[in-house]
Amino acid sequence: MSALICGSYAYDTIMVFHDKFQNHILPDKVHMLNVSFLVPDMRREFGGCAGNIAYNLKLLGGTPLPMATVGSDFAPYAEWMDECGISRDYIKVIDDSFTGQAFITTDLSDNQITAFHPGAMSMSHENHVADAPGATIGIVSPDGRDGMIEHAKEFEAADIPFIFDPGQGLPMFDGEDLLRFIEQATWVTVNDYEMQLLQDRTGLSAHEIAQRVKALIVTLGGEGSHIYTKDRRIEIPSIKPAQLADPTGCGDAYRAGLLYGLMNELDWETTGRIASLAGGIKIEHNGTQQHSYTREAFDLRFTKEFGRSL
Repeated sequence: MSALICGSYAYDTIMVFHDKFQNHILPDKVHMLNVSFLVPDMRREFGGCAGNIAYNLKLLGGTPLPMATVGSDFAPYAEWMDECGISRDYIKVIDDSFTGQAFITTDLSDNQITAFHPGAMSMSHENHVADAPGATIGIVSPDGRDGMIEHAKEFEAADIPFIFDPGQGLPMFDGEDLLRFIEQATWVTVNDYEMQLLQDRTGLSAHEIAQRVKALIVTLGGEGSHIYTKDRRIEIPSIKPAQLADPTGCGDAYRAGLLYGLMNELDWETTGRIASLAGGIKIEHNGTQQHSYTREAFDLRFTKEFGRSL
């Protein structure tokens, strides 16, 4: 089975300010803000939701088919995809655009100021699910607004089961949009903050959403995750990470685990734990695609964390 992963590809430029923003931003002057932060530490990483999900699904042994629109500056990322053995068949280059770019400045209190340039993401609707005839399952993750709407519609029309993963793109949609996504999707996954926003905008509780899909998956950070089916709520524990290095991209790693379990028709207790472990391993490393493991090592860690074999 192969998973069509519709979503963003982006470069993440991450900078560290060796002080606290609060020491340099005067509350009574925010209406005329003009500040500059010296950031001696900077790194540039490969990111974007589709890129991160594809990377983690490949580590697990799945076959990812990422679908995204990128800019003329994509060559270094393309080389990385080739090195990882991830297909570029459905990556479309928009010549007069940049690849999506996130510029993130973090202070010593872990506060962040982020500027995001969507670039070629805004053209994601130029890709179509029908262009990938080999896909047997899909996911609609954060991307250009029109692209997310079109890809959900196309998955439904093609009768391809898919996960709706609105992520940070959720605020782009009103209640009517979100209700339509829920009706089209096979599964829905959000974090706890997004769950509250989803409830506020649709008027549906978690159990009511679960009645309209095969499962609703809600991640709770270090508290694990809940998987709501039509008749019960399954509690999935988190792992005990060796260190808390960087949470960025943990949700994408978790979603790769969901896809892997669904592709292999595993039960929810197992699928949720695979997802939990994938996300937990990610948090032990900086960056979104700098961690790596063999499948044998993953299986051994699974047994250690959960007291059962995979």
